[in-house]
Amino acid sequence: MLILAKLLLGPLLLAQARRLRRTALRLPEAAGPRAGLEPAPATVAGSGAPLRLLVVGDSSAAGVGVEHQEQALAQPLARHLAERAGRPVAWQLVAQSGVNSLEALELLAHHEIGPAAVLVVALGVNDVTSQMPPHRYVGNLRLLCERLMAQAGVEHIVFSGLPPMHLLPVAPQPLRWYLGRYARKLDRTLRDWIRSEAALRYCSLQWTLPHEMAIDRFHPGPGQYAQWARMSAEIIETEFLRHQPVTESV
Repeated sequence: MLILAKLLLGPLLLAQARRLRRTALRLPEAAGPRAGLEPAPATVAGSGAPLRLLVVGDSSAAGVGVEHQEQALAQPLARHLAERAGRPVAWQLVAQSGVNSLEALELLAHHEIGPAAVLVVALGVNDVTSQMPPHRYVGNLRLLCERLMAQAGVEHIVFSGLPPMHLLPVAPQPLRWYLGRYARKLDRTLRDWIRSEAALRYCSLQWTLPHEMAIDRFHPGPGQYAQWARMSAEIIETEFLRHQPVTESV
């Protein structure tokens, strides 16, 4: 279906994509620190060594759509984890607007990555727009995981799924339909891979709605970031911390 659509609609899809790149509102990445320590709740005594968290991704991980990292994904996620785990959380964010799964590997090579037991990955939208084949998308993510397991000591990984791009208000039809179909294809491939790996978990973003998005009608709004952080923290705590205490990374 997608191959046929690309053959029949190729010139129109290309023209719409080029126009969208020229006219889309470009928002900055969220301001604020990209590493920090979220303390354990004051009511918890003897909270122990910090849980170390690494967030890697594209513009959504970088907080495009909100003003400060306090409203984005990584810092609120660390705060929720500290509350749920009853221990401090040391967090680091490595993210850049526009990167796909392949470019994220190069991005990591240019950053000093600290130790991390838990990794959260938000990549895929730019793989849709760059037409990354599904097997290469997953292959790039697998390489990213292997690299960070070896380099940073990552034990557990949560992948954020693709958002419902068929609802993307900034994209005209039929481009919106095509992007949505391609996003669902990548998302299915991602979920199939995750089900085969014990260390991996999936966080769906299919609940996001257009009227809650940022003013560019492309990135998450404040409420969506808040929900995303809460959901990711719940997955980490219930799937990893509660039954398999995470060891301290060194």
